[in-house]
Amino acid sequence: MRKKRGNLYVKNITKAYLIYSSSVAAGAQSGIEECKYQFAWDRWNCPERALQLSSHGGLRSGKESFSHRSLDPLATANRETAFVHAISSAGVMYTLTRNCSLGDFDNCGCDDSRNGQLGGQGWLWGGCSDNVGFGEAISKQFVDALETGQDARAAMNLHNNEAGRKAVKGTMKRTCKCHGVSGSCTTQTCWLQLPEFREVGAHLKEKYHAALKVDLLQGAGNSAAGRGAIADTFRSISTRELVHLEDSPDYCLENKTLGLLGTEGRECLRRGRALGRWERRSCRRLCGDCGLAVEERRAETVSSCNCKFHWCCAVRCEQCRRRVTKYFCSRADRPRGGAAHEPGRKP
Repeated sequence: MRKKRGNLYVKNITKAYLIYSSSVAAGAQSGIEECKYQFAWDRWNCPERALQLSSHGGLRSGKESFSHRSLDPLATANRETAFVHAISSAGVMYTLTRNCSLGDFDNCGCDDSRNGQLGGQGWLWGGCSDNVGFGEAISKQFVDALETGQDARAAMNLHNNEAGRKAVKGTMKRTCKCHGVSGSCTTQTCWLQLPEFREVGAHLKEKYHAALKVDLLQGAGNSAAGRGAIADTFRSISTRELVHLEDSPDYCLENKTLGLLGTEGRECLRRGRALGRWERRSCRRLCGDCGLAVEERRAETVSSCNCKFHWCCAVRCEQCRRRVTKYFCSRADRPRGGAAHEPGRKP
């Protein structure tokens, strides 16, 4: 009988992993895509090689065992690694929560635990809140279980995983519905909804810039006293903040060991009405401040245009060609056409 119960327990655990694993893998991948978006015009731009060194391959593949850590020993414990862990953890929690709301899981539904309670002046909890509690609990089981060590690096990763989950909860939006005679809105019922994941990414990008460096005593981590010192140190830091143990390398330069390509050959932006301040300064940041020149290149792009609907049922488009100007970082001593950009002060 005991054996039967044990087999039943194993079956339930296996079934749970099968149910959630595809959402976990999709969430981790969405985190990586968001990382690439947030750092598109930074010197470190989430290169694939670096991501393999500092992220969980098991989460992204959806096929490997979730009981081990898929980290390359060459991975560094800098603020970029901190961001990768946070955004991946946030992506997993976000996707699990969203899939729960969409009815993809039989055992998950709205969070109505506070319905009927007073939420604030003039409004009550009600409606169908996204169940972030469910997403948080399941994501912990998958993501945090990968950290099997007790050293400072494991503590850092666990801390940043939690910061990612806190970012999802902290960016939830309150949505309300009015009640009363003739739309008088004498009372409101409100519920919480997930934001666009882009907002979570932007929030974590701000935390990345303010990340805290943790300095630990040499050799801490191997003994019980060392592990206790590590735990005490991380407990004193808010789990809403990103933390790192090492300084970042010079991302201007190529570093094959760390999988960094440097900024030579990178595209940058100079003109465009929709460009933000950070994008407009990308040529200075990627080229000038790294001792490189800006090379101007003319290129021809082809896109669909003048599309018309034909009954029934097809859309036919013309192929339009236009000349565009693009800018790339190149060696200042070997310009390949285009004006050099003098290094300016850092933005």
